[in-house]
Amino acid sequence: MFELRTSTDLDLPRVMEIWRSAVDATHDFLSTNDRNAIEAEVLGFFPQVRLILAIDCSGTAQGFMFLHDGHLEALFVDPRQHGKGVGKALVQAALADHPALTTDVNEQNHKALGFYKHMGFEPIGRSTHDGQGRPYPLINLGYRAAP
Repeated sequence: MFELRTSTDLDLPRVMEIWRSAVDATHDFLSTNDRNAIEAEVLGFFPQVRLILAIDCSGTAQGFMFLHDGHLEALFVDPRQHGKGVGKALVQAALADHPALTTDVNEQNHKALGFYKHMGFEPIGRSTHDGQGRPYPLINLGYRAAP
């Protein structure tokens, strides 16, 4: 089980460690230059926003998400914790507050797309480029409530 809490400035080193390891494990389609540019953007952005952290029993963050206006902007889990319920706990918490939750996932990130579909999301659109105009297609997903 994981406790969820809001990030503080002191969490940034662990957040970046999670981000780096998760991206390296799941985003092998990124060019080295793009990966480095994205990291620089993230490093400047994360200190400005509140992230929701999933904390294990030892007090260590194992994953995090960023929500904005009912849209899941970011969800990253330490790869050593994949399949252990961290992402599920974060998404369920997001859904509790935002039942019409949306998110985007890189088309090339097949594991993430499978995770979101398993969680009840379905494709509602597609873009040919990411939010910064890079040529990495995104699948736009929306949560479908059970009938």
